[in-house]
Amino acid sequence: MKSIKLLAILFISAITFTSCSDDDNPMEELEEEVITTMKITLTPDGGGTAVTIESKDLDGDGPNAPVITPGTLTANTTYNASITLSNETESPAEDITAEIRQEDEDHQFFYQTTGINATTAYAGSNDADGNPVGLSFTLTTTDASTGSLIVTLRHEPNKSATGVKEGSITNAGGETDIAVTFPITIQ
Repeated sequence: MKSIKLLAILFISAITFTSCSDDDNPMEELEEEVITTMKITLTPDGGGTAVTIESKDLDGDGPNAPVITPGTLTANTTYNASITLSNETESPAEDITAEIRQEDEDHQFFYQTTGINATTAYAGSNDADGNPVGLSFTLTTTDASTGSLIVTLRHEPNKSATGVKEGSITNAGGETDIAVTFPITIQ
């Protein structure tokens, strides 16, 4: 009799444990985005011809280096910039930009310039907490110069850390989803 009760308890326990599946497990890791292409369109404030800079890395961490399209900008000009991201390993290409907008509290772009006479500032929509995301920004050039614009997207940065809201990557933490160094000439 004891063995029947024990078997019944084990059977009911097994059914209970196997039927309780939680598909929305918060501990489950979300799959990171695959980003093969970053495209930035820089449109002169007040009109003019847009400049497009782009990085394509279709083999990811494979043996081929990314193909980077540099940009030539005009001195003493403010450009309104917008970033689009995509995964071109899928057909049709997946628009990662929409995912970044949807998960805006978990993402932030950072811009650094080296060698060029230019400054950047966040523009466009902030996340729900009022922190920048950076899919839109301005780039203001001054004198002629040659150098680079480094654009980095961080996943889960500490947006409340010192300087992060203002665009300093130093204390941001998080993981880098993509970082691209674009050659820029200002003339």
